[in-house]
Amino acid sequence: MSAVLALSALALPPCAAAQTAGGGAAAPVVQKAEAEPADTAAQTFAPSDSALAAADYAALAAEDEGAGLHQVLKTKFIEGNAGFMSLVAITLVLGLAFCIERMIYLSISEIDAKKFMARLRSHLGGGDLASARRMCEEGRGPVAAMCGRALDRMDEGMDTIERAVTAYGTVQAANLEKGCSWISLFIAMAPSLGFLGTVVGMVLSFDDIQAAGDISPTIVASGMKVALITTIFGIIVALVLQVFYNYVLSKIEHIVAQMEESAIQLLEGMADYKRNRKTDDGKVAG
Repeated sequence: MSAVLALSALALPPCAAAQTAGGGAAAPVVQKAEAEPADTAAQTFAPSDSALAAADYAALAAEDEGAGLHQVLKTKFIEGNAGFMSLVAITLVLGLAFCIERMIYLSISEIDAKKFMARLRSHLGGGDLASARRMCEEGRGPVAAMCGRALDRMDEGMDTIERAVTAYGTVQAANLEKGCSWISLFIAMAPSLGFLGTVVGMVLSFDDIQAAGDISPTIVASGMKVALITTIFGIIVALVLQVFYNYVLSKIEHIVAQMEESAIQLLEGMADYKRNRKTDDGKVAG
């Protein structure tokens, strides 16, 4: 009998042999072996943390795509530290106000200078000084004002008239450029405020790292995000104001060129008027 038990122990696995020797059944071993594949399958098909993170990211991306531009800008404005972002927004509003004011003023000041001077020279060529002065009084812009000031000095010498036209033209050009220095200031302030927000964001990041006692990507990313958003908005504001500023400068240069060309034609017309009047006076005296 002992020989039969020894042979059975050699044929069975160690655990089964131990259970047989102890008088137990081998059924629990079979149940445990069948339960292990079920646990393995559950672990295989269970969603991992990376899969859940990818799903959350996809949901956020879909939500951002569905939101409008206004909502996105509003969200980024709030995320970028409302204090500095408000300063950048105020800079944009004030800069645009000065740009719009200059654009309106320059549009009103601009006239068809060639057509205006052609009519004015026709009046001077015909000896009708009163009509020429009335035309300048009714006209608008620096060209008409400059011509009117020159016609008021008709009885003086041509050198005096030329100096008066040059001086008055300089004053009118300065009036055209009024307010442009403020636009330049706001163009410089916008990115500077953005960079200031960047520095403050970096300081806040280091404060959070010091308080936490550990360099966590989450802590660093929050401060860096604020810094970069303020910088981006500051640069965008500067670019927008720069476009309007260049447009204003181009209008000013165009009007100044019209004034210079009109001044030359005016002096020539006044010289012709004086020459014709002397000729007519000589004929009457003869």
